[in-house]
Amino acid sequence: MRVDILENQAMDFRNGFAQLCYGDFDKNKPCYNEKLPGTLKQFSDFLGNRKWFTGDKITFVDFIMYELLDLHRMFHPECLDDYRNLRSFLDHFESLEKIAEYMKSGKFIKTPVNNKMAKWGNKKE
Repeated sequence: MRVDILENQAMDFRNGFAQLCYGDFDKNKPCYNEKLPGTLKQFSDFLGNRKWFTGDKITFVDFIMYELLDLHRMFHPECLDDYRNLRSFLDHFESLEKIAEYMKSGKFIKTPVNNKMAKWGNKKE
């Protein structure tokens, strides 16, 4: 049940961010940033003090949430400052042996994260 809930909430989160990045970015960014803490609080509350979003075992939704939270950390670096458990989740995910190995390899590409048509995340930095 937690997987189903989170998968759908993550899709809404992703779609909202995509609309921001590919839409009228300058007009919509202030409103998006204003609503972001509430959205992050919901994810923080859902995660609670669990190791992974659905419990003790990693699932595919943890990969989805890692990507979304990492994108938001890149977009607005301070956005996770009030959510220690979300920051810990990111750190824990990145410390997984295979993930850490991949992120240190030449195969890992941090940016761009969006197509060249996007208003944000479309450049290699």
